[in-house]
Amino acid sequence: MKKLALTLFLVLGSMTIQAQELTWQTDMNKAMELSKKEKKPLLLFFTGSQWCGWCMRLQKEVLKTPEFAKWANDNVVLVELDYDRNGTAHIPEFQKQNSELVQTFAIQGYPTVWFVNASKKDGKINLEKLGSTGYVAGGPSAWLAGANQILGKKKA
Repeated sequence: MKKLALTLFLVLGSMTIQAQELTWQTDMNKAMELSKKEKKPLLLFFTGSQWCGWCMRLQKEVLKTPEFAKWANDNVVLVELDYDRNGTAHIPEFQKQNSELVQTFAIQGYPTVWFVNASKKDGKINLEKLGSTGYVAGGPSAWLAGANQILGKKKA
């Protein structure tokens, strides 16, 4: 019984550590370089982390879970576009980038998650829209099923 408890503790501990290893990019140029290098699409997370209740709920129920961490590490490059009072939307170098992305994707509410393939040609960024989602009830399995459908994958 002690071995079972110890094994369970170690497995859950490693899953928690894995969930904390996610790296969210804020600079689209860096994110695009990673996307090209890793041959993965971008996941653009438009959020208001300090004031948006649904954003906080999506973070808690999905984006900060071990299931999401494993899936994200295997499938996407993460980009957080945070429109909070202290977020990147207020750092001068990101103000223009974030404003342009809100217009490009016609963001009407938060949270909004877009999956895109990104490329750069002649200094211009090209974003091929694959699909979007937001908060989905049902935890990580329901959210990941929708994400996999957008990305054309068969399982979560």
